Amino acid sequence: MKRAALLAAVVIVAQALLIPLFVGPAANMAPRDLPIAVAGPGPATSAITAKLQAEEGAFTITQAADATAADQLIRDREVYGAFVVTASGVEVHTAPAASPVVATLLSAAAAENNAKVVAVVPLPADDPRGAGFTAGFLPLLLTGMLAGILLVVLVPLKWARLLGSLGYAVGSGLIGSVVLREWLGVITGNYWADAAAVGLVGLAASALVAGLGSVFGPPGIGLGALTVFLVGNPLSGVAGAPELLPQPWGDVGQHLPAGAGATLLRSVAFFDGAGSAYSMWVLIAYVVGGLALIAVSRSTRPAVQPVAEPVREPVTA
Repeated sequence: MKRAALLAAVVIVAQALLIPLFVGPAANMAPRDLPIAVAGPGPATSAITAKLQAEEGAFTITQAADATAADQLIRDREVYGAFVVTASGVEVHTAPAASPVVATLLSAAAAENNAKVVAVVPLPADDPRGAGFTAGFLPLLLTGMLAGILLVVLVPLKWARLLGSLGYAVGSGLIGSVVLREWLGVITGNYWADAAAVGLVGLAASALVAGLGSVFGPPGIGLGALTVFLVGNPLSGVAGAPELLPQPWGDVGQHLPAGAGATLLRSVAFFDGAGSAYSMWVLIAYVVGGLALIAVSRSTRPAVQPVAEPVREPVTA
């Protein structure tokens, strides 16, 4: 009874901590140093710039010469959108593929000012609101975490765990990319680049959990699950953008497998890899660290030992 009461108390405390961790970032989404471009002649853009700067800390403004330069900044993932002054009036250029939430915010601002909205980097036709990308990314984290747990629990030899992690990553990338691209239609881009991104996300998650579990046992598995999913997922910004989350949590999330993985996959799938370098190196660091922990750990005995057959005495008359 004491053990049951203690376990119940631990789970209740965990629940009390996890609810604000998941709800807080989602309920407090707002622009925080959100990169936006303003394009056009200086005198014509001064009013727009002043209006954006009036919301202190909300936007980081980059000046662009014209619409072409602004669109290139969007495609390079330098900014999420742009206010462009043209001869016919103001246009708002967006990138729904970078963040549907930010694109919606900019489109609302365009509607208030009777401005034309131009989607520079749209989402796929099969996922016009981006919900499929968000939902499809979650299983990549869960299966990567599960692969790491199973390798620790069921595979006793550390070298087999290393090969298992690498094999999982290859299969996850090749199959996961087919499902997300061809079946569901939620990502585009080059197939092999998409597969490499999906595989790297899976390898970072599985190697981290397997590495921590190999060295520290069950507490290590728990720490890995906490890093990959319980903390990493709500801070990833996959449903919005890191710049919409309360700081410093938006930046923290980009240094965890979930946030770095979401940014990498978006960049590869929709922007030809632009803006993916930093996220890629973050994931590689988790891969190297996780595999190194597996390599320095000790091989363990199988969880289930074979049972020897009992020796039967010969039956005598």
